[in-house]
Amino acid sequence: MKNKQVLFDDWGLIDYKEAWDKQETIFANTVNTKTTIRNLQPAPAGDSADDEITTRNYLIFCEHPHVYTLGKSGKPEHLLLDEKGLQEKNAAYYPINRGGDITYHGPGQLVAYPILDLDNFFTDIHRYLRMLEEAVILTMNHYGLNGERYPGYTGVWLDADNEKARKICAMGVRCSRWVTMHGLAFNVNPNLEYFKNIVPCGIDDKAVTSMQQELGIQLDIDEVKTILRHHISVLFDMEIIG
Repeated sequence: MKNKQVLFDDWGLIDYKEAWDKQETIFANTVNTKTTIRNLQPAPAGDSADDEITTRNYLIFCEHPHVYTLGKSGKPEHLLLDEKGLQEKNAAYYPINRGGDITYHGPGQLVAYPILDLDNFFTDIHRYLRMLEEAVILTMNHYGLNGERYPGYTGVWLDADNEKARKICAMGVRCSRWVTMHGLAFNVNPNLEYFKNIVPCGIDDKAVTSMQQELGIQLDIDEVKTILRHHISVLFDMEIIG
């Protein structure tokens, strides 16, 4: 039985490693539940073991203190700071197990971690990424900004069809047995100066921007979270709990 219920939680401002560990625990529990379901003996006629045990889905929002993370396909040299430089910036650094290259997380950036069993929705990782992008695009539309996809890249951009292209949302996910973790980082009100210390996502000829930069005002990040959560839930046909 497909479970479209999704447990929502906002972890607030949380250390990246702490959030990563919590994600890993939820992810492992979900994968283990799937294994349990598949290993069950066939149920008696008229019953379904899958009706008794289902995988849970989670949607987690948070912000992180200053941190740089390097995905599995990333190059360490795309971090332009040494250990002393990281200390001066009061920033941490972690090579991690998501896809993609290097990115920055910090206060004012909305990070979303969907930990979903895609067997409950659809088993298509390309579609999954495109729908997360669409949720961000629709959220930007609410504020009068025209978010776009950039052919050949994940994430959301502005002016993607010309030399002014600039990225506003980065994405990097891990998926195993159709269970997802990691997710997206949406620049609402972050300090963009921190992006100057990396080659963002391995792209050295494109700018990075934020909602605040584009609109000239600081946004209510809780309002942005509410709008983004709504669009994710509608696009995925979720029943949000919590």
